[in-house]
Amino acid sequence: MILVVGNTKGGVGKTTVAVNLAVLRALAGRDVLLVDGDEQGTASLFTQLRADTLGKPGYTSVALHGAAVRTQVRQLAPKYQDVIIDVGGRDTGSLRAALTVADALLVPVQPRSFDVWALDQVAALVKEAREINPDLRAMAFLNAADAQGRDNADAQQALSEVDGVEGLKAMLVRRKAFPNAASQGRAVTEIQPRDAKAIEELGALADIAFQ
Repeated sequence: MILVVGNTKGGVGKTTVAVNLAVLRALAGRDVLLVDGDEQGTASLFTQLRADTLGKPGYTSVALHGAAVRTQVRQLAPKYQDVIIDVGGRDTGSLRAALTVADALLVPVQPRSFDVWALDQVAALVKEAREINPDLRAMAFLNAADAQGRDNADAQQALSEVDGVEGLKAMLVRRKAFPNAASQGRAVTEIQPRDAKAIEELGALADIAFQ
């Protein structure tokens, strides 16, 4: 399973989602490869912090950019059960390359008008990628969603109307557990005190993404 976590808009929490999914799948016994396709290298920094803190990250991590994402992932994928690719927050060669080899694209979207509107650009890239990779599945979900209020419902309705991208009901609510865990090189499933809601939401998202 090759899963890309990406968006053409920055600041939507792609890396947080990618590293939490990588840890979650690894702890479930999967052999996981995390590909850092973002020039900022945040996923690689998280992995290094995790290795320094825990001794080993529990998954394999590599940094690849541009066309190397396509060529190297094709070579590496047969060695792993899950490949998770974190790509930067804009229309990059890394994102385009990743979409040509992925089984699925997971798009974090914050419930704000500009974030939702940017999904049209993602949909255009997905349509283009499907000319090469016709079975590519594209899913958008609310990340850092509000704990309550109508913004979530309105945003989910907007997601459901984007052509070529599946709008998911699963969402991750903005919770302190995510940045608290990241600062320790851990996933939300690993820190104390446990945030049961954050863990439940992450698990539900993973079930859909990797089904």
